[in-house]
Amino acid sequence: MLISSPTNPRIKGVAALRNRRDRDRTGSTRLEGREELELALRAGVRPHTLFYCPELMARDGSAAAVVARVRASGAEVLECTRGAFEKASYREGPDGFLAVAPVPGVPLADLDVAPGSLLLICQGIEKPGNLGAMLRSADAAGVAAVIAADPVTDWGNPNVIRASKGAVYSVPVAAAGTTAVLEWLSARGYVLVATTPDTEVLYSHADLTGSLAIAVGTEKYGLDREAFEAAALRVRIPMAGRVDSLNAATAAAIVLFEAVRQRT
Repeated sequence: MLISSPTNPRIKGVAALRNRRDRDRTGSTRLEGREELELALRAGVRPHTLFYCPELMARDGSAAAVVARVRASGAEVLECTRGAFEKASYREGPDGFLAVAPVPGVPLADLDVAPGSLLLICQGIEKPGNLGAMLRSADAAGVAAVIAADPVTDWGNPNVIRASKGAVYSVPVAAAGTTAVLEWLSARGYVLVATTPDTEVLYSHADLTGSLAIAVGTEKYGLDREAFEAAALRVRIPMAGRVDSLNAATAAAIVLFEAVRQRT
């Protein structure tokens, strides 16, 4: 099937998944970009539909192999003209791959992590780009799961998927209210570590081994009182300059990789 009209209902349908209401209603999201799609496929994701545009794809034959792989997974595969594809795409310079895939994540109660794992808790993070960057760091650090506490945005936000380079599908993710997250951690014996400037303990001097959940809050306010008071350990990153806070994703990466260093 070749889609040539930008007003085709299928094009309108995938474009509508930019809106959270439509993602929540359908349980599906947009997975745009070859790199993101390939990572998701390696993680075991089975797209519902793939829209592809040969005119925008690489001409070395490798792109066609990705299309064939998606088709072999049982997904619906739809070829588009450039005009139709660019109507559905939200990127500048699209590469010809746009899939409809399940929204990533599981209910918190269904999240299964082994004892002794390293977790990342993201509380109230507003910017999809920060969540995506945290997921890339979590994937690189071998984090067992990333949990959004009191999330402002959803894991299926296309900008989260893009910023994570598809890692939102390779790292187990869940979301819940802060109270529920804290109860879940406590029931499994996890030590909560709060990142904050309001402590004398340097992150590099703390014991970051064992069953550990590193919590990062917003850049403006940090963790809220409930999460801060629930933390058994509070650590800070030394800062020699004049700014009073680090980017949330940067702070998460620094402490995560210190935990990795200690564990190895």
